[in-house]
Amino acid sequence: MKAELASNKELLGESDAEIGALAKEEIRRLDPALAEAESQLKISLLPKDPNDSKNVVLEIRAGAGGEEAALFVGELFRAYLRFAEKTGWRYEILSSNPTGIGGFKEIIALVEGLNVFARLKYEGGVHRVQRVPKTEAQGRIHTSTVTVAIMPEAEEVDITINPADLRIDVFRSGGAGGQSVNTTDSAVRITHIPTNTVVSCQDERSQHKNREKGMKVLRARLLEVERERAAQEHSDTRRSMVGTGDRSERIRTYNFPQSRLTDHRIGLTLHSLPDIMEGDMKNVLDSLQTYYQMEALRAQGMR
Repeated sequence: MKAELASNKELLGESDAEIGALAKEEIRRLDPALAEAESQLKISLLPKDPNDSKNVVLEIRAGAGGEEAALFVGELFRAYLRFAEKTGWRYEILSSNPTGIGGFKEIIALVEGLNVFARLKYEGGVHRVQRVPKTEAQGRIHTSTVTVAIMPEAEEVDITINPADLRIDVFRSGGAGGQSVNTTDSAVRITHIPTNTVVSCQDERSQHKNREKGMKVLRARLLEVERERAAQEHSDTRRSMVGTGDRSERIRTYNFPQSRLTDHRIGLTLHSLPDIMEGDMKNVLDSLQTYYQMEALRAQGMR
């Protein structure tokens, strides 16, 4: 392509006006194509994230804002699932903690498919929502937050858990409002004693299935702890994925009155919030991926 471009630039000096015009047209076509090819080549030379091809454990939790935050947990979770369906991914709910009026204090799912972590890994952080709650008689806009964690699924070969380090308690499942889900002690609480990491799972009627799902979440959380420890050892100062859920720690704002989504990390603003909440997230994810690829190239001195 470089040779073709150089050849056309030489033709600009020809006395034949028609040949010169054709050369100009070819140069206009080749210049951006060459720049794009060089950019893609540089990106392909960047060190690969070994987790990019992995499935993801997606966790969304209510932060500041009470019931309004819990409602948005459910809506944001639905948006991710709609995107997963559009992309051809599969998902399985591992654990959920519903509230009485349709929201969730927390919901955790396994998302499986091609390069799921590569596409979703920049979604982790505090997501802020601004809107008028249905219960607000004065029409005032409220601000609440949810936290999102994106963790690569950890297989048993990725992280070793000593059974002696686990305390497993079983208890009776309870639904929203204290209603009994079933009458057997099928819910499972797993505590990893060395790190004091606690996982509870009660969605299934089978104690075995709840334990299996709980272990998936535990492995993912412990692998994430290990990844963060390794990053710190290599002087990586990246901010913690979830933070405290405080309103000021947001990575993104969903402003419903203005139908606007703003990603504060990259200065991206889109006025298509209803479509995004229906799973049309491609523009958001593409923009984040491009930004962080360019940042990586700059860090490598390849820009």
